[in-house]
Amino acid sequence: MKFGITTASFTYKKIFRPIFFQFDSESVHTFLVGIGETLGKIPPVRAAARAMLRVDDPSLAHTVAGIRFENPIGLAAGFDYRAQLSDILPSIGFGFGTIGSITNHPYEGNPAPRLGRLIKSRSLMVNKGFKNDGIYAVLKKLQGKTFLFPVGLSIGKTNSTSPMTQEEAVQDVVETFRKSELSKIPFSYYELNISCPNLYGSVTFYPPENLRALLAAVTALTLSHPLFIKMPIEKTDAETSAMLDVILQFPVAGVIFGNLQKNRQDPAIIPSEAAKYTVGNWSGMPTQKRSDELVRLAYRKVHGKMTVIGCGGIFSAEDAYRKIRLGASLIQFITGLIYEGPQLAAAINAGLVELLRRDGFKNIAEAVGKDA
Repeated sequence: MKFGITTASFTYKKIFRPIFFQFDSESVHTFLVGIGETLGKIPPVRAAARAMLRVDDPSLAHTVAGIRFENPIGLAAGFDYRAQLSDILPSIGFGFGTIGSITNHPYEGNPAPRLGRLIKSRSLMVNKGFKNDGIYAVLKKLQGKTFLFPVGLSIGKTNSTSPMTQEEAVQDVVETFRKSELSKIPFSYYELNISCPNLYGSVTFYPPENLRALLAAVTALTLSHPLFIKMPIEKTDAETSAMLDVILQFPVAGVIFGNLQKNRQDPAIIPSEAAKYTVGNWSGMPTQKRSDELVRLAYRKVHGKMTVIGCGGIFSAEDAYRKIRLGASLIQFITGLIYEGPQLAAAINAGLVELLRRDGFKNIAEAVGKDA
């Protein structure tokens, strides 16, 4: 493994993380994303970071949904919801990144607390509720932008305390996609986030008839980029399978498993840590087991028809590799950055190269689904 990766890991865990963890989670997030945006605008900084951290190996390159990924590790939706990090992420090892989730209208976020740490549980309490500046602001910021790696846009329903009908929610989502299509921003893919558990109202896209209505309206736009669906993890296997049956009826490139853990009694959650919060749901380790199970379920059902992307509980190369062998062609994470540091994508890629060689695989594609 590169010396720069090892050094960055040690420095983050021993020096910076203890300092950051003394402060409010959301304030630290805002500060660090701002730093990342600033550093990404400085070419010599990007070049130095790339030389120290980035791992480029032919075995990591992968073409998914017609998109060339130099490595399979991506930033999940929920972190870069103000479109600040697309310049710096490639230099620190990411193969792709998702902006968002973005909604038709801006939303300042749910009442605080919106973010909190469950350190022993290796989790975050998340209660942002699609906090974002709205699609117009994001597209204006990105106007004329070129990206150094595949960048996707995650789109969800506008969150509001005002009630919205099912039909209004569909039109709200469709309008966001329409505005993005008209903008000509060079996104590589879209994500349709149907699974955020921190929204107001009774709108749901989980029942097959509701999901069908949404996908019919969105795909009627004949989108210019592949569409992935961000899925829940709290549904049963039967419910998930029914949703996949609907998705397979539409021109959808893949599914992402998945979103936050809603079960406060999940064995990975230490009760005393969860008790600090009366709102929100859980990222990180509490999502890992169910995400793995659903990656396998989805791969068995949709293999050859669409792609599966693994998201949830990724803290190491071994975590990413397990999801790949269960059926994930690409991997996304957020929480691992908080606990392991900004070098994590690079460290995972270095580890994946070794794991692929150990098991006799020439590339990522050969390993996908081997344990499904």
